Amino acid sequence: MKVRYVTIYFPDRMNNSQTPEYSGRFTSGMRRSTAVFVRMLVLFVLSFLVSSCEASGESEKQAAEGVDRRIVETGELAAVNSQSFVIQRFGRRWNSFRVIGILKHGTKVEAGDSVIQLDPSSIQKYIIEREGDLENQLAALEKMLVDQTNRRNDLESRMKTEVATYELRKLELEAARFESERIRTVKELEFKQATIAFERAKRQLELNEIKERSSIKIQQIRVNRLREDVRTAYEILPQLTIRTPSSGIFQVAYNRRTREMVKVGDELYQNSAIGSVPDLTWMKVKTAVNELDFIRIQDGQNVKVRLDAMPELVFDGKVAYIGKLCRKLDEKSKQKVFDVEVNLLKPDERLKPGMTVSCEFITD
Repeated sequence: MKVRYVTIYFPDRMNNSQTPEYSGRFTSGMRRSTAVFVRMLVLFVLSFLVSSCEASGESEKQAAEGVDRRIVETGELAAVNSQSFVIQRFGRRWNSFRVIGILKHGTKVEAGDSVIQLDPSSIQKYIIEREGDLENQLAALEKMLVDQTNRRNDLESRMKTEVATYELRKLELEAARFESERIRTVKELEFKQATIAFERAKRQLELNEIKERSSIKIQQIRVNRLREDVRTAYEILPQLTIRTPSSGIFQVAYNRRTREMVKVGDELYQNSAIGSVPDLTWMKVKTAVNELDFIRIQDGQNVKVRLDAMPELVFDGKVAYIGKLCRKLDEKSKQKVFDVEVNLLKPDERLKPGMTVSCEFITD
């Protein structure tokens, strides 16, 4: 068996005298690789410095210009102070009325003008019925007084008769003192009977007086209640003509059942809105902010308000109310929002309720 030895030469151990050609090629390749690496490193450092300078310059520019992150939401103008009209519960019976008259939407009104007329026919019918019942109860009261007088006279006559009989039996008993025992016994029994009849008549007269007082009191309560019902009904009639206490523009409300503006002939129930008269001096914006931006909204925060009809105009406002509960934007949407109200800082005649605006919330 022959053993062969193989000699391996490493580059770092080679000398130029052993492999001059190979060593030269290796040294040249190393120099080229080092040059490429150094060139790439220099380009990377320069690129990093340039991007850092640009970012720093942009940040300084934004800071110099005062540019903050902004939230823009759409809203609707409304009056800060508004007089609303709703169906009230008049008395114990009426909780719904039919509209027989109403001003047109957008009509200008002055304080004291009538804006809504409700149908009074049900109350008028009730008044007629109650007045008839009142007359019947008054007649019943008079009849009761006459009957009680007649009955009282009868009882008083009976009482007088029993008193006379009692006095007679008493005298007869005294006169029979010298009579026989049998006669005295009979007279004593007759006197006892007269005494019992007298006490009974006296008690009946007293009970009759109590009964009369109770009957009269009950009947008077019935009469007074009917009078009160009639008086209340008459007081309600003027209230069916609804008048505005302040000047402004009359706005017709929407019927919750038909989802249309209230009109003549609609039957409205208790607490149903009929309309309103807003005070146009001070306005506010009703809007909603996405739940993701809610944390960035604060009370008193500055807001820029722009009318969609006149976007070049900017009105200053401040956040006046932030809702405490989150809700869906609408029934079909999955987006969650918080209600927000923004008060405008200056009055302006160009601002009208219902106009669409955009609110630009200035945040840090």
